[in-house]
Amino acid sequence: MPGDKSISHRSIMLGSLAEGVTEVTGFLEGEDSLATLNAFRAMGVEIEGPKAGRVVIHGVGMQGLKQPSAPLDLGNSGTSMRLLSGLMAGQGFDVTLVGDSSLSGRPMQRVTDPLGQMGAQIDTDEGGTAPLSIHGGRQLTGIDYKLPMASAQVKSSVLLAGLYAQGETCTTEPAPTRDHTERMLEGLAMRSAVMARAHVSREAVLYAPAASMCRRISPQQPSSWSGPALPRVQM
Repeated sequence: MPGDKSISHRSIMLGSLAEGVTEVTGFLEGEDSLATLNAFRAMGVEIEGPKAGRVVIHGVGMQGLKQPSAPLDLGNSGTSMRLLSGLMAGQGFDVTLVGDSSLSGRPMQRVTDPLGQMGAQIDTDEGGTAPLSIHGGRQLTGIDYKLPMASAQVKSSVLLAGLYAQGETCTTEPAPTRDHTERMLEGLAMRSAVMARAHVSREAVLYAPAASMCRRISPQQPSSWSGPALPRVQM
């Protein structure tokens, strides 16, 4: 059965930031997931595969990404653009995220607004759409962000920016959303916690991160996000 797209994106992102080798099985070889994979290759990450759903990522560490020589083309992948906005906001170099005509017509303020509150500088096209020009070298500060509507992508973007922020980053959801990012951060030995809230709200708190991720993760993906399998951590 095909792997899960949401986990495939996050496996590439977090495996690239980890130190050491991350092996992913069940990687979904679709255009959106491959857009994320190719973006990290463009930033200097060695990635083997995909071959029959298997990907091997040679992580470069939290500060190891390199400035790409051209804008990162994310095709039609809104997940790639929203999550990468958070990760790229904390890098030391400038980067531009572009997409196809469909992706370029989708407003991105739901992501760029909270990132701006953290200190990120992101220039958008008229109407708040892509391309997104993200200025590097900005000092990010953690925020306590209450999402106006439930969105796993917006939550994840803020938490990923929180990896590079000073202080505590907290997101509060009006309703529970998929928690792949939190679970995978925990698997990578980041200090991440999830707490239930009033049965209809979930709060994900990402504390000031450690200097590096000292564990590797080898996720065996479920066929859908609601499946029973969870990421498996290898020491």
